[in-house]
Amino acid sequence: MARNEQLIRQHKILQILERVRFGKTLQELQADVVEELGLKSLHTRTLRRDLEALQAAGIDVDVHDSQRGKIWKLGPLAKSTTKISFSATELIALSMGRQLMHPLAGTPFWMGIESFWNKVKEEIPSSVFAHYEKFRKTLRVLGVPAKSYEKQHGIIKTLNRGVMEHRIVEITYQSPGKPPKVRRIEPYTIVLFQSSLYIIAAACEIEDPDSRVRSWKLDRFQKATILDEWFKEPEDLDLDQFVGNTMRMFVRKTKQSDYTIKIAPNAAAWVIEDPLHAEQRVKQLTDGSIELTVPAVHEMEIIPRVLSMGANAEIVSPKEARTLMGEIVNEMAGKYND
Repeated sequence: MARNEQLIRQHKILQILERVRFGKTLQELQADVVEELGLKSLHTRTLRRDLEALQAAGIDVDVHDSQRGKIWKLGPLAKSTTKISFSATELIALSMGRQLMHPLAGTPFWMGIESFWNKVKEEIPSSVFAHYEKFRKTLRVLGVPAKSYEKQHGIIKTLNRGVMEHRIVEITYQSPGKPPKVRRIEPYTIVLFQSSLYIIAAACEIEDPDSRVRSWKLDRFQKATILDEWFKEPEDLDLDQFVGNTMRMFVRKTKQSDYTIKIAPNAAAWVIEDPLHAEQRVKQLTDGSIELTVPAVHEMEIIPRVLSMGANAEIVSPKEARTLMGEIVNEMAGKYND
């Protein structure tokens, strides 16, 4: 199983105990953990050590005698220790974050957000909430696409389990214009990017380490089944770096190049206010225009942004990108010759 199997078991034990008011016997916990983690077996001695480890970590897990035998359940401190106070400003920040997460509606992540939001509303004083309601009207979150993954709830749950437990998942995946295909993947993380969910995962049938890890758009998943097979995440895989380069969400090319773009004087201020890239470098030219140097892994990370500025932007280098841009512009011009 995964190298962090003990942590996974202990987290699952807490989840199970949080759901029940009157606790569970050791045997009942054993059956639930085996079923929910898909284990082949789990000794009660191992389970008892996990419970004792949780107690040693300061979590209020009690054991009581009952007619059913010894019962393990969360004590009163397990809930009271998590209570915190909120200011109106903190509520606004939480409220804005909740609105930005609307694309996750119907998923386990959104259910967690809603559950926490409801708990917050129950705990805060009415005077603080009234102040929050007045303050909230001064700042609104707009532009969040109306997209929901509610229908993929089960698939997301399976993939999330695969990520947490380092287990291989068999999927039915349909790329645009192609028939559905059954694949086996090693899921590493789930990414929310521009209102869509992507799974960063390795294709099991591909051996080349430079091309086997890619993004899989959740909209294209038709089915997902977790398998009793485990994987080890590559030690040299830096997921923060991988997902930090957004173009890798769409292409398998990984080598970055610098793109030079000249921006006309009347559009320079717009580009400075709304950067093309977080790492762009700006050079001021004598005629009032600016020259941008932008790192990217693919021409199509740059070209759509340049096209959106019309004649106010020009790709200077590399030559291949400039040539491709010219071909696109000529083709577009041909459509408007009438």
